[in-house]
Amino acid sequence: MRMKGVHHIECSVLNYHESIQFFDKMFGWLGYKSFWTLDIEYRSTYYMTRFPFFHSYIGIQPAQSGNKLNHAEHSTGIHHVALWAKNRKEVDDFYTTFLLKNNVEVTDLPAEYPTYTPGYYAVFFNDPITGIHFELSYTPMIPSISSYFKWLKTLKSIWKKHPEWKEAPWKAAMRKLPSKNDEHT
Repeated sequence: MRMKGVHHIECSVLNYHESIQFFDKMFGWLGYKSFWTLDIEYRSTYYMTRFPFFHSYIGIQPAQSGNKLNHAEHSTGIHHVALWAKNRKEVDDFYTTFLLKNNVEVTDLPAEYPTYTPGYYAVFFNDPITGIHFELSYTPMIPSISSYFKWLKTLKSIWKKHPEWKEAPWKAAMRKLPSKNDEHT
């Protein structure tokens, strides 16, 4: 089983310098470190959580074309980037002391999302320059019993609305992917 997910994501942004000012404040608030390419071969600024042994990072490059994004349109491309929060309190503090203080557009207030997984808690927002949709989310490593039952109750209520589902959504949702050992036709 893989222990790491995405290596990195590169985002092309409108008004690179203004975007970097915003991302410096945002990622700085969250405790990230940053480095940039020194304009050697290309221009990009990177943000990561673990330094010098980072496992994933987000890169910001100047866009060559395009307009401000609107995540609500569900256009082709990445819909949003979810960042890990240390705990629910960090999500709430980020909302009140960063997002509200900086007049950042919040699309979904901090809340628990029991449909996703037990204990899932997040806030969703848009970067003010390019419109990249972000989420700061917390998922407990070991959810509480009450959040587990809330998740189960939520999925059961959804299941009742879908008589065509032959098995529970927590089972039906799991998909088997072909492995590198499977024959490909």
